[in-house]
Amino acid sequence: MQTSKNVPKPECDHDYSGLPEGLQGGMQLYLEKRISTGSFLTACLENDLVTAVMKADPDNLTRLREILRWMWWNLPQECWGSREIVHEWKGKR
Repeated sequence: MQTSKNVPKPECDHDYSGLPEGLQGGMQLYLEKRISTGSFLTACLENDLVTAVMKADPDNLTRLREILRWMWWNLPQECWGSREIVHEWKGKR
C-alpha cells in the first residue's frame, strides 16, 4: 500500500512489548508515523551508543542490550542504524 506521496507505508503490526514500557509509545510513533523520539531512543536508532549510555535512565541503561536486540530483530533497516538514515526516515512523512 502506498501513501499519497508514493512513500511506502510502514508495517503497523509490530509487537512493542519487548521494549521497556516507557519506550513503546515513542518507538511506535517513530516507526509508524515517523515522529522524532526522545534523546535516548534517538541515540539508539542512530547507533550512537556513547550518547545512548549517557542519556539512558537507570532502567534503560540496564536494559540497553535487550533494547538493541529488539531493534535488530524488529525494525526495518531503512529506519535505523545511522544519523543519516534516521534523518531520512523522519523526512519521508
